[in-house]
Amino acid sequence: MAEKVIPIRVAGAPESAAPWDGAALRDTLGRPIRDLRISVTDRCNFRCVYCMPRKVFDANYRFLPHAAILSFEEIARVARVFVSLGVKKIRLTGGEPLVRKDLAKLVALLAPLGADLTLTTNGSLLARQISALRRAGLQRLTVSLDSLDDATFRAMNDADYPVASVLEGIEAAVAAGLAPVKINMVVKRGVNDHQIADMARRWRGTGHIVRFIEYMDVGSTNGWRMDDVVPSAEVVRRIGEQFPLEPVEPNYTGEVAERWRYRDGAGEIGVIASVTQAFCRDCNRMRLSTEGALYTCLFAQTGHDLKALLRSGAPDDAIRDRIAAVWRARGDRYSELRTAETARLRKVEMSYIGG
Repeated sequence: MAEKVIPIRVAGAPESAAPWDGAALRDTLGRPIRDLRISVTDRCNFRCVYCMPRKVFDANYRFLPHAAILSFEEIARVARVFVSLGVKKIRLTGGEPLVRKDLAKLVALLAPLGADLTLTTNGSLLARQISALRRAGLQRLTVSLDSLDDATFRAMNDADYPVASVLEGIEAAVAAGLAPVKINMVVKRGVNDHQIADMARRWRGTGHIVRFIEYMDVGSTNGWRMDDVVPSAEVVRRIGEQFPLEPVEPNYTGEVAERWRYRDGAGEIGVIASVTQAFCRDCNRMRLSTEGALYTCLFAQTGHDLKALLRSGAPDDAIRDRIAAVWRARGDRYSELRTAETARLRKVEMSYIGG
């Protein structure tokens, strides 16, 4: 049987833990907390080569048992505490969040908190669930779509899912009132980079925003090499040769995507360049894993246990102080320090803490 490769080493609160004093929460580099990304499941119905390669996540792979993962009520409680600490945006992710049963119930618990509530999905199950999610209070949507060519798409998801199922999901989201949709394309050289301009062309003028993501060394199983990375500057150049572009100011400090708009007014694209143009200096995201550990970086090696507090009867104040202590001790800037050696380090898998 395949061994579990996710590093689930967790620690308690930092030794310097102290009650939160109500001041704006900042880490050791002065970065405020703003976004919370919640992984609701470590399972996925895709086996994308850059995230959950089938040679590792095979039929014998041991995913987390249901009792180990946070309940919807536990997730909502943690989210409420995060909002009290200054979080403005909550993103539900996975794994594939739509494989978690009755996800709309969680959305309904989170919607009243007042944060910007969004979901990232591979889109394959979206058409049948989007109406319930929208009624529950989902506000925005991001869909992963790595190719419009069916053969390429099936090869990349390695589960033989057709691209038509994702396009159907996007159409259903629009019908449910969730337009514009953000569409994420992870670009890997020699695999799908020849379709960059086609992706831009398909969504120009629709109001949707395509974001081209550099292939990253997340986790320890995707066989990342720098040679496979298509720099975002190259993406912008390729698209600009066909559809002239101009830069746009970010919507807010810490926005991960660098924005570019078409000069003819046909909308905009984004590029996410965490490999070649690290944006660690403005990173304001905390991640809550499927089983209740806090991770302060997408490339983290360890997490900080929160589930023990949740299930021991601790009051909200204790949970708040633990979160505050973890953030105040945070000094992560992996992408600024990336080397061939760090790329080989054993890191938490993206399917466990979300992208």
